Amino acid sequence: MYQVTFSEQAMQELNKLEKLAQLAAIDPISCLRPADLEHPREPLGHFRRGAKSFFRLRAGDFRFYFEAHGKLLHVDYILHRHSLEDFLLRNKLPVSEQQLIEQHSKFWKYLESLTK
Repeated sequence: MYQVTFSEQAMQELNKLEKLAQLAAIDPISCLRPADLEHPREPLGHFRRGAKSFFRLRAGDFRFYFEAHGKLLHVDYILHRHSLEDFLLRNKLPVSEQQLIEQHSKFWKYLESLTK
């Protein structure tokens, strides 16, 4: 069993949910076993981004992007599926953590301004 920690961005996403929804969202990551990480299969994936090795776990409407350090899983990002941020991260396009945080609200505000 792993200890799971969350970045500030990940905690902000979790805090938007009701308590029971939070528990349901984090259940899949809290149930991961070492064998799952050694041989990732859907809904778990693995990719490298520069020097970092990330895992992606699909859980309902969310994607957990995390790193494994021994018995610790650190969730760097929780992104909503089919979002621009999720697309950028999955396709390894250049994007910083700050851009991920800023992009979400700015992008949607920009799209809304086009419809007015």
